[in-house]
Amino acid sequence: MAMTRRFGLHHVTMLSTDPVETLRFYREVVRLHLVKRTVNFDAPDIHHLYFGDAGGRPGTLLTFFPFTDAARGHVGGGAAAAISLAIPAEDMETWILHLVEQGVDTLGPTERFGESVLRFEDPFGLALDLIGREGIGAATHPVLAGATLLSQAPAATEALLVRLMGFELAGEERGLRRFVVPGTGESLDLAREGAASPVETGAGIVHHLAFRVPDEAGLGEIRAELVAWGLDPTPVLDRRYFRSVYVREPGGILFEFATDPPGFAVDEPPERLGTSLQLPPEFEPRRADIERRLAPLTPAG
Repeated sequence: MAMTRRFGLHHVTMLSTDPVETLRFYREVVRLHLVKRTVNFDAPDIHHLYFGDAGGRPGTLLTFFPFTDAARGHVGGGAAAAISLAIPAEDMETWILHLVEQGVDTLGPTERFGESVLRFEDPFGLALDLIGREGIGAATHPVLAGATLLSQAPAATEALLVRLMGFELAGEERGLRRFVVPGTGESLDLAREGAASPVETGAGIVHHLAFRVPDEAGLGEIRAELVAWGLDPTPVLDRRYFRSVYVREPGGILFEFATDPPGFAVDEPPERLGTSLQLPPEFEPRRADIERRLAPLTPAG
C-alpha cells in the first residue's frame, strides 16, 4: 500500500546517565532549550528531559532518559549510529571554537554529501554530527537534521522509508545511502551494508526516532499501514504532549510516529516551559514519592 504523506522527524530519544550532566551539556554546549521536565511514563522513577527550540516545536527535539545506573552502550545493527544537527555553513568556525572552549574533542570537519561535517560526542558516548548547511539562515542553536542508521536488513529498511514513509533517495557515497524528506531539509543516511553485530543498549545509544504525524486520524492511518506491511505496532499511546505508535522496523530500529498536537503548553505556559517537573494526571497522587526517587537535577553541594 503506497503512502503519499511525508514523515519528517518529530524527535529523537537517547539514553544517558547523569541528569545533571545531561542538562549541562545540552544547554551549555549544544545550546538547546530545556522545554519539558517530566518522567519516563513507563518507568516514572527516571526523568524524561526534552530539549529543543524555545517553543518546543516538533522537529526540533532531542529527548533523554538518564538512567543513572546504565552501562555504556555499543552501537550496532538496529540503532542510529549518530544524530545530525544543522547549523549555518558560515557558522562552522564559530562552533569549532565554541566546542574547543567547552573542552569537547572534535573530528573534522570532513565532507559528506557536499556538506561540511564536524563530529563530536556527548559525555555518554553519543555521536553528534554538526552539519554546515547553506540557506538555513541565522540560528542561535543547531537544528535537528537527521541521523545515520545501522540496519540489520538495509534493503527492508530502505523499502519502508521509501514506499511507506515518502523518503526519496538523494545520493550515495562511502557506503551510505541518503534519503530525504522533500521540503524539510531532513535526511537519513542508511549504511548500505548490514551491521556486523547488533546494538548493545545503554548510555550513549539512541532509543528511538520519532516521525511527525499531523493528527490522531493520520496516526490511525499509519498504524493500519504498518499492520498491512506485516509489522506489529503498539496501540495508540497517550504521551500527554502527543499521541504515538511505536514499531520495530524490519532492520531492528525502533520507530515512533507522533502527533504534532497537543504540544508542551498543555500543562505549563509557553514562557515557563521546562521550569518545573510536570507529571501526567494519573501520576499526581504519587508526586511526593516520584520526586523522592528521581535523581537530582542540580549539582551536589
